[in-house]
Amino acid sequence: MADTEKSLPTLAGELWEMVVAYAKQETVDPLRNLGRFLAFGVAAVFLLGTGLVLLALAGLRALQTETDGTFDGDWTWAPYLIVVAGTVFVMVIALRAIGRHKRKARKQGARR
Repeated sequence: MADTEKSLPTLAGELWEMVVAYAKQETVDPLRNLGRFLAFGVAAVFLLGTGLVLLALAGLRALQTETDGTFDGDWTWAPYLIVVAGTVFVMVIALRAIGRHKRKARKQGARR
C-alpha cells in the first residue's frame, strides 16, 4: 500500500494542475464561446441593418417614380412618411419577436 501513496509535492502539483484546468474550463472556454456568439451577432445586425436601409431606399424610390404622379405637388412628403412608417412597423415586429422569445425562455426557466 505504501507504493501507491504519492508524495506531498506530487499531490500539490496535481492539485494545482487540476485547479488551473478547472479555471480554464469555467472561464476561458465560455468567454471564447461568448466572443464567437457576439461576432456572429454583430455581423448579423450589420447585414440586417444594411439590408433594411437599402430596402427602405428602394421602396422610397419606387413610390417616387412608379406611382404616375400620385405624390406630386403638395404630396411629395407622403412617400417619406410611408417608408418611415413601414420601417417602424418592421422594427416593432422584430422587437415583439425578441420580447416573445425572452418571455418564453423566462417562463420555461420558472417551470424548472
